[in-house]
Amino acid sequence: MKRFTYKAKEIGTGKIIKGTIQAETERVAGKLLVDRGYVPESLKEEGTGLASKLNRVTSKDRINFTRQFATLVGAGLPIAQSLRTVSEQTSNKAMKAIIEEILADVEAGRSLSAAFGKHPDVFDKVYLSLIKAGETSGTLDQSLRRIAEQEEKDQKMIGKIKSAMTMPLITLFVIIVVFIYMMLEVVPHVESLYHDLHEELPTLTLIMVGIKDFLIGYWWLMLIIIGGIAVGLFQFFKTELGVRVSAIIKLNVPIFNGLFRILYMARFSRISQILLSTGVAVLDTMHIAGESTANVVVQEKVEAAAEKVQAGKTLSDSLKDQDYIMPLVYQMAAIGEQSGKMDEMLGKAAQVFEDELDEKIATISAMIEPLMMIMLAVVAGLLVGGVLFPIYSLVNSIG
Repeated sequence: MKRFTYKAKEIGTGKIIKGTIQAETERVAGKLLVDRGYVPESLKEEGTGLASKLNRVTSKDRINFTRQFATLVGAGLPIAQSLRTVSEQTSNKAMKAIIEEILADVEAGRSLSAAFGKHPDVFDKVYLSLIKAGETSGTLDQSLRRIAEQEEKDQKMIGKIKSAMTMPLITLFVIIVVFIYMMLEVVPHVESLYHDLHEELPTLTLIMVGIKDFLIGYWWLMLIIIGGIAVGLFQFFKTELGVRVSAIIKLNVPIFNGLFRILYMARFSRISQILLSTGVAVLDTMHIAGESTANVVVQEKVEAAAEKVQAGKTLSDSLKDQDYIMPLVYQMAAIGEQSGKMDEMLGKAAQVFEDELDEKIATISAMIEPLMMIMLAVVAGLLVGGVLFPIYSLVNSIG
């Protein structure tokens, strides 16, 4: 997502505020500000230089802050003193500045949820809803712990997916490097050897020579084409259409579609369970949990279900009518409606999805590894068929 620096007027009070917000496009950023009760006066995309990257607030920074804040509040310290203590222990300058601004707002008489709400780029709707619920019910420390636990689970799931993809990417990189080296260093020697002996090159070797000549003669064109495609795709996937296309691809691409669908259902179920358990209304829970999936297509399906709930249908029936909502979600919701333990049932669904996600990651890893081995075998076959075998045949013919 892009980060935008904004200057806006608070609706009702007319107070001018400044801050940063994350969104896919400038238009979406403006809409988010309006939804949060502000009239944007200026909106500018932040730079992406090294200084900006070093000063950004990471998920780890937010989790550490939340854990520390929860511990201090749970120990009975006043909120202002807890914030001040956490601020002194925070090394990230950006996070420290945000905590100090929250502290200043709290000391000025603002509610904690309102103070956190001024930083929507760092604290999302789930976070803010749980802060508000904990503030209202007097269980702020419990709400903060739930936030930290959920973010840690999200990071753990994302980490597992990244780990599963690391080895295949390394293997693919090695294959590409070996292939390029073979084309540029080994094949020319074979070609030169056959030329000096006035022998005709074998067909496979001749094809490899053609590839080599193209790489040497038009490497600059290849770089332009690859770079242009990469930049074009990068810019496209930052547009609203690109975000939607990306969401559809993740939900439908073979092999990986099952992984992403389970991931989104795990997020939706877990966030719904946490919000409902803290007293957040069902409709608000659906809006927030749908957004937390981070997939616009799934979010739209949840929003459509929310409209049906608002019209009087049950949650389970509303979810059942929507594509991409997996059966376990509305089945557990139906049990929750009958037993009066909706949050508990959705929590169990989330646990099933999280366990299934681990299995899916392991399965995909097991599927990708043989594919990488096949690609290595193909490169090895080219080396033998196009380089080693011709040399061996040439030596035999001379002998």
